[in-house]
Amino acid sequence: MSVPAIAPVTPAISRIGRFYVTRELGRGTVGCVYLGHDPVIGREVAIKTFNPRLTPSERNKYEQQFINEARAAGRLAHPHIVTIYDASVENGATYIAMEYLQGRGLNRVLDSGHRFKPDEVASIVWRLADALNHAHQHQVIHRDIKPANIFMTEGDLPKLIDFGIARAPNRLADKFAHVDDPVTLLHGNNVVGTPNYMSPEQASGKPIDERTDIYSLGAVMYEMLVGHPPFHAESADKLLQQVITKAPPAPVELDQHIPVVLSQIVMKAMSKRPEKRYQSAEQMALEIKRYLLKEQRARRRMRLALPPEAQSKREGFLASHSMMAWLGYFSLAAATVLTGFVLLR
Repeated sequence: MSVPAIAPVTPAISRIGRFYVTRELGRGTVGCVYLGHDPVIGREVAIKTFNPRLTPSERNKYEQQFINEARAAGRLAHPHIVTIYDASVENGATYIAMEYLQGRGLNRVLDSGHRFKPDEVASIVWRLADALNHAHQHQVIHRDIKPANIFMTEGDLPKLIDFGIARAPNRLADKFAHVDDPVTLLHGNNVVGTPNYMSPEQASGKPIDERTDIYSLGAVMYEMLVGHPPFHAESADKLLQQVITKAPPAPVELDQHIPVVLSQIVMKAMSKRPEKRYQSAEQMALEIKRYLLKEQRARRRMRLALPPEAQSKREGFLASHSMMAWLGYFSLAAATVLTGFVLLR
């Protein structure tokens, strides 16, 4: 795990568990993240613990969320899910030691105005769908898939993070999940998630299963393709009503450059009725993979379809430009040597 780059902060503590604290990476209302060093393995880790400013009662309120995150993500091993190394409570300090990631959250990438190309979106979401399939096979439902919980590492490789409100085997208590969080909602201890990316059944407080994550991933894919979330409203209540009752326009209707196939994948994933969606994240991943393979074959055919004379011209063009580049280089080198000779005289 990582946080947006900020000026280094000297930590008030030097050690958490067996980990030596290097510096503070950032903090929120509840948590604080440090860069640490594992002396046993000899690697850098991100250590997530409570914000030192929390009162004991506030810590008790959120402690089960920390434990749940460790239990949910700790049972998973996938290249696109953050790796949990350790979790413990020592000397009154609850912490999670996890993989140290460098990059930034998908939410910050989107907020910067960056628009992904359709094939880039497909490649990223395919990996996320595969990661969700792995989680679901281990009976872990994330329940809060959103851009802020997708971390983009170098090379635009995504990692699912923050399993704090995930539903997993042996979950201790849902009632502690994200209480009083202004972005995440909790109604009647049933509705948990982030409004713009919640499934209709999640927004209604109905029972959920793995298909709620599929809907949320579809909503993320929607935003990546068109540049904004599928719904917008002045209040959370109105937003939830839109999620429950309203179908957003298909991405291709908003941008004709978006491939129809990707638009269809998004709309199927975001179907209001769970039985109309992909019934597993694996199905969604396979359909995106088929699209990517088809596009790859099409580009290869286009290259091979060039007539011999066109290929010869292309090769001759590249060769001539390469020769011109070398001639230019040697001319510049000769001029530089001559200039140096004149200056030395």
